Order: sequence, then C-alpha cells, then structure tokens
Amino acid sequence: MAEHPDATLVRRSYEAFSKGDMETVRSMMTSDCTHHSPGNSRMSGHFKGADNVLAHFGQLFELTGGTFRVELEGVYPDGRGHVMSVHKWHADRGDRGIEMQGGIFFTIVGGKITDGDECVQDIDEADAFWDQAD
Repeated sequence: MAEHPDATLVRRSYEAFSKGDMETVRSMMTSDCTHHSPGNSRMSGHFKGADNVLAHFGQLFELTGGTFRVELEGVYPDGRGHVMSVHKWHADRGDRGIEMQGGIFFTIVGGKITDGDECVQDIDEADAFWDQAD
C-alpha cells in the first residue's frame, strides 16, 4: 500500500531537515507558514513566515554547535490535511545533553506545510536546556 502524500511530504521534510537542506525544507512550506514551539524558553514561541521558521530552525543548530538531530519514529496522516509526526530529538549544549520524545502536528494545504504545532515530552526540561547560560 502506498504512503499517503501528506505523510510522504512530512517524511521528506524530516529527511531534508536532518541533512541541513533548508532550501528543500523551504520548498515544502507555504511562504506564510507558521511553527509553534512550546514552553517559555528562548526557543519557544510562534514563528510566522518561512524566513522566520527557518531562522528558528537555524538557531536550534547554532545554540547546540550543530549537534541538534531528530530521529523520526512515526508519521500518521488523517487524510484531511493533517499529519502527526513522532520523533526523538537529541542535542548537546555546553556541558549538558538532552534526549527527548516529541512530535509535530502538521497542517497541509495544497501539498505544502502551512502550520507545525510542536509538542515535547517534558516542557520544563526543554526550557531548562534552552535557557542555560551559554
């Protein structure tokens, strides 16, 4: 059975993200897409527009010295323009490392990502990781 096109889009976006291929990631998003990151840290918030979303993603790599990585564990489409992804993310920052389960609830319109609403296993732990002193 073939994978649903929305699931394929999300899977391909994870692959491009993992390779640092942000131009491919950009091509999979609408120009006015949004991304929502949970918590109350420097990495939390609502990012609107492809440029701002990609700048946010760039900060993930910058703050972790390029160690940020994501392992996709599952992609679940609903067939009505939504896909839930489940992943584990890893990063090192200073003398601290983190490994945490998470996921993103994607909205897809016209074959492009219009919204990503991110969730993490432990918001307080993620906030502490991102807000530690540089």
